[in-house]
Amino acid sequence: MLDLGKTFLQSAERSPHALAVIDGDVRWTYGQWALRIGALQRTLFELGLRHGDHVVSVLQNRHEAATLHWACQFAGLVMTPLNWRAKPDEVQYALQDSAAKLLVYEDVSSAAVQQALTGLEPLLAMRVGQEAQDSVVESPTVMDFSDALRNLAEPVPQAQAEDWSLMLYTSGTTGLPKGVPRRHRVERMAALAHVAQNQYGRSECTLGVMPLYHTMGVRSLLALALVDGCFICMPKFDAAQALHWIETGGVSHLYLVPTLYHDLLAHPRFSQTDVTSVRRLGFAGAPMHDALLLRLQEAFKPELFVNHYGRSEIYTFSINADAVGKPGSAGRAGVNTRLRVVKLEAESPSDVAMPMEEGQIIADLDSEEAFEGYHNRPDANAKSLRGGWYFTGDTGYMDAEGDLFVTGRVDDMIISGGENISPVDIESVLSLHPAVDEVAVAGLQDERWGQRVVAFVKRKCAVDNNQLDAHCRESDLVNFKRPREYVFVEEIPKSPVGKVLRRKLVAGDYSAESGAASSEGQPETTPTQVPP
Repeated sequence: MLDLGKTFLQSAERSPHALAVIDGDVRWTYGQWALRIGALQRTLFELGLRHGDHVVSVLQNRHEAATLHWACQFAGLVMTPLNWRAKPDEVQYALQDSAAKLLVYEDVSSAAVQQALTGLEPLLAMRVGQEAQDSVVESPTVMDFSDALRNLAEPVPQAQAEDWSLMLYTSGTTGLPKGVPRRHRVERMAALAHVAQNQYGRSECTLGVMPLYHTMGVRSLLALALVDGCFICMPKFDAAQALHWIETGGVSHLYLVPTLYHDLLAHPRFSQTDVTSVRRLGFAGAPMHDALLLRLQEAFKPELFVNHYGRSEIYTFSINADAVGKPGSAGRAGVNTRLRVVKLEAESPSDVAMPMEEGQIIADLDSEEAFEGYHNRPDANAKSLRGGWYFTGDTGYMDAEGDLFVTGRVDDMIISGGENISPVDIESVLSLHPAVDEVAVAGLQDERWGQRVVAFVKRKCAVDNNQLDAHCRESDLVNFKRPREYVFVEEIPKSPVGKVLRRKLVAGDYSAESGAASSEGQPETTPTQVPP
């Protein structure tokens, strides 16, 4: 099987003059990009890095980050990207856990990097961007990234399909982040699955919006190279800039988390933007509520609308290629995957739940897209890897037709009065109310019920708790799942990749509306309850 270096060369040889990467004024063809990747590969070797060493980056989505990723694939180095917003202790942990030999950073992350390096053994460092000349990071060897690209050279594949390619760190919302190492063959197979499941054609173009420290961003980068396509770098998401590239850059496919789609549609320029080049939509990372699905279908009229469900550990769990036709469904197992739903407290993969019974979703570790275990974390392996299956920690059920519905996380499950309640079901209903912009549901401690269902609502316009409760009563939502309390907030707290942070809602770490008028004309700054 081909390694990823040779995979890139396929496109460079097939289409050397095809546009490969765009980043502001930078526009490189595959032939031009290959020479810069080769230059960086040679520099990494001259710095003393050798096969299997880890390279940690703290970068936004810029051409330097994409070039570094590919240079590591050619050189047999393990690309280990971090969130550019990472805190000093998170950077330090990753440097120590991975035993990194090189750290690559930019101005926006330099303060955190400086603190992270305090007390560590001297480490090679490389700085990126115009601001690099004024970098405050102190290290015995800090070189300018642009210098590493000066001596153009053909890249030379020095890795094998069985070598380690990448190590992503999980978000670490509970405890320390976990390193997820993945081999070249696994990464390549996941990229091929992405091409197939999103029906990519030759010379596709996508927005490189999802960060390259996240599996969605990496998959877009690799998949575009498989089809001689173009990757448009976006250092951080900006709806106006995204609309500009959609209209002028020939973007043919979008692969985003639901939050970013929401922000695109909400931008004042959307209605004036020509989006007809976008033929296919894909989303992952979080459920998409019914209202947003319908708005996107109307706005883009895509040929294909894919709900992709997966994880860093196993890229594809399932695919629903008709997201609007069966809203809320994550579909069926992907081309390289086997799935099951087992009982919530199951220890064995054979303890399968019945259709419509909510349980934990598990995936076969024999998948060609699967990892083999967490880096230096036997405790995490013991919890998640059992009997040849990966226990995802996600809850869901199979309907009578065999389609999967993801209902949340095991840890997010609300237990109220002895009933198991999934937040996603309630959110889908509330999202359809015309006054609701965004909504998240969580369980708050309650002396009588154990937990009570609370809806945190960002409003488009005036609405009160009684109107929302009436909406729920008129829906098919069973009575015990109805929210017993509504909190009107300025924003729903989310992770950098758009996942709702329910733990912050439970902890009270959010901004309530200040003086916002309800439909009855009274300001609401505190939770409002509804009768049972």
